[in-house]
Amino acid sequence: MNKTNLIYIHSHDVGRYIQPFGYGIDTPNLQRLAESGMLFRNMHCAAPSCSPSRAAMLTGLYPHCAGMYGLVNRGFELEKKECHIASWLSNNGYVSILAGIQHVTKERNAIPYDIILEQKKDKEDLPADVIVRQGLEALNPIQEKPFFLDIGFGDTHRPFRDGTKSYNPAFVKTPEPLPDTKQVREDMAGFMAEAGIFDSAVGSILEGLDKMGLRENTLILCTTDHGIAFPSMKCNLTSFGTGVFCIMSLPGEIAEGRASDALLSQIDLFPTLCELLDIPKPSWLQGISFKSLLKGDEVQVREELCAEITYHCNYEPQRMVRTPRYLYIRRYTGWNGTYCADCDEGASKTLWMENGWQSRTIDREQLYDLLFDPQEADNVVQNIEYQTILQEMRERLARWQKDTEDYLYTGMACKFTTNTADGKIYVSKDMDCNTYDLWSIQEQPEGYA
Repeated sequence: MNKTNLIYIHSHDVGRYIQPFGYGIDTPNLQRLAESGMLFRNMHCAAPSCSPSRAAMLTGLYPHCAGMYGLVNRGFELEKKECHIASWLSNNGYVSILAGIQHVTKERNAIPYDIILEQKKDKEDLPADVIVRQGLEALNPIQEKPFFLDIGFGDTHRPFRDGTKSYNPAFVKTPEPLPDTKQVREDMAGFMAEAGIFDSAVGSILEGLDKMGLRENTLILCTTDHGIAFPSMKCNLTSFGTGVFCIMSLPGEIAEGRASDALLSQIDLFPTLCELLDIPKPSWLQGISFKSLLKGDEVQVREELCAEITYHCNYEPQRMVRTPRYLYIRRYTGWNGTYCADCDEGASKTLWMENGWQSRTIDREQLYDLLFDPQEADNVVQNIEYQTILQEMRERLARWQKDTEDYLYTGMACKFTTNTADGKIYVSKDMDCNTYDLWSIQEQPEGYA
């Protein structure tokens, strides 16, 4: 029987803003983990929104195929629960354990983990150190079978603590899409303080595994759901929204201290884990195994990847296709304004709102040349020199939408309702797929909330 264990360590809204990516953010334990394994520098989520992203990674299905169109806390629910990796691992001899956050189902026991640990006490989330202690203690009784520990943290989700107590904003670098102002630096200091708490939890997990003698036989996957919760990042289909850190470590199987630049999607993790753990791959997987990269070979396993967002705080359907050289994004909404409610409240958002962010428009089609425009800021859709590329990218996206039966392509009704924070029920409606107003939402707020 295969005895390789699996630990999946994750936290909200981290993007790639950790020390192994070269940022001045104190995450020494994540650095140590990266040096003991491989860092994937061009990994992307399948959706830059919490629940859809996690659902895609844990089922190996794109969000619209898994039936996960929006946030659990806004009434959405993972439809393909039977495809969750915890169920698959349990069926293949693993003891599955859930510790900390999960965020793909409303009820914590909706996914049949063998052991489900408490996440809250007196309606408050447990602190990171308690989650770690519970998770490690749950491993003690397991003797013969390998284990799968899913251990999640929410510290890096807004609201942040006062980061100025730990970092002097005068020496903080702001995220790339945002201006270098005192307000944004103070905001970023808050994220950095939260990242330090997550990093300490990672360090405690690694220390616990070492003490228990489990490190050598445990595959560690450490990642996040999407970009950080700042304007033009989380909930956006540029790399600032879809780009995620990903570290994998398994002594003897994964090269140590290496980084891969290969273009990868988080839906590729499920098939890769199956190969590393030497268990069968389920038939429904839509990702591609990248096990061939894990010895340090610099090869591409993908020519393209796709991602999506449908509903976060607003209905804002978008789809994208990315190749090593180009990024193409298409919006499917009749309103070309900025949906500011999709950005979490914070000082950086306040700065933009005070300066007219809600009045800015967004192009319905976007094409970026990633070689000459790594910040993905210069839309070349109207540039005559890129018209052949534009048509090719449109065709790539349409092919993926057709193959995955995306309702935006087929024109079929997307069958769900959701109770949103304002108490209204927004209901999907079948319409002509050639129009942008594919969804009829009663009294949908435009942009700011």
